[in-house]
Amino acid sequence: MAHSIKSDDTTKLFEHMLKLESVEDFYDFFEDLATIQEIKELTLRFTVARYLSEGKTYSEVERLTRASATTISRVNKCLNYGAGGYQKVFKE
Repeated sequence: MAHSIKSDDTTKLFEHMLKLESVEDFYDFFEDLATIQEIKELTLRFTVARYLSEGKTYSEVERLTRASATTISRVNKCLNYGAGGYQKVFKE
């Protein structure tokens, strides 16, 4: 599948992320890489995706996360029609 974000630099970023060995390593790396707000936004999208993949309704997800309907809809679109990334991390 062609990825719109694919570039040599992005590949290097992802390859180096594979070197991280613990949750604490990820905390350290993301604290250096991104702003607190960017991390919170990524976390919110991930949480919305997790709830939707568990079968929760839009209204339940909105109540639990306080995410906007737009964010919930965008994440749901990725769950259903995206590259399959969420499914890879949610598989048991």
